[in-house]
Amino acid sequence: MPARKTCLLSYYQNGNRKMVQKNCLNKVLIICGPTASSKTALAIECAKLLNSEVISADSMYIYKGVDVGTAKPTKEEMGEVKHHLIDVVMPNQNFSVSDYRSLAMPIVNGLINSGKVPIICGGTGFYINSLLYNYSYGNSQGDEKVRNYYKKIAQEKGNIFVHNILKDKDPISADKIHFNDVKRVIRALEIYDSGTAKSKIQDDLTPNFNYSAYTVNYDRDTLYNRINQRVDKMIDNGLIDEVKNLMSSRLTIENQSMQGIGYKEVISYLNGEISKQDCIDLIKLN
Repeated sequence: MPARKTCLLSYYQNGNRKMVQKNCLNKVLIICGPTASSKTALAIECAKLLNSEVISADSMYIYKGVDVGTAKPTKEEMGEVKHHLIDVVMPNQNFSVSDYRSLAMPIVNGLINSGKVPIICGGTGFYINSLLYNYSYGNSQGDEKVRNYYKKIAQEKGNIFVHNILKDKDPISADKIHFNDVKRVIRALEIYDSGTAKSKIQDDLTPNFNYSAYTVNYDRDTLYNRINQRVDKMIDNGLIDEVKNLMSSRLTIENQSMQGIGYKEVISYLNGEISKQDCIDLIKLN
């Protein structure tokens, strides 16, 4: 997804609120960025300014009870701004890109029809692109057996190993997906094993909406410091107890909701596979 390098926050810092309102007229506003970049807080401020609502595009926010490790915004942080696509499924359920699109698209259209600017915020590019473009692979039939097969390989032999499998089968897709983006790597393999390479699927790249996309950017050292602080705060706020409670509900590393960064590392700690400090360091690294 193309995104302007100009940070929308600069408009606020310079006091150009009218410029923001003018730029967003009759558009969908997308705010994205890396972990710990405060994109959610920025989206909330934009929603207040534009008298609109926020549509989450985060693949972990959708799960109920998965709160601390996702840095999910609290009711106090949301304030009076209405948020969509948060806490919509139970953590033992699977949730696909097409599931997201089927829920989010009517909300986007509803806001546009009511004269409001939909504000889509998140770090899950698949979700955002599923709204902007008519990607056919997002609707490709899933195969849980195939998915679990590659998940097991990734767990046993590592991310690079399973990425190399994709490189052999669909090198074009492998070249576009980082080996640490395991979910997308496995999804590409799932599509390939269904009978066609993801790279050979021709999609309509005409945007469904007139949109403006902004990304919040920091220099690497500053961002890493913010991530480290966030992880320490998550531990202090009870991430380990949260995972214990989820595991007591029979959730395991095999569940999609437990594949998120923070959760899979804590599960390894609770299973006695790594020390607590190694767990914390791995979360920061990942």
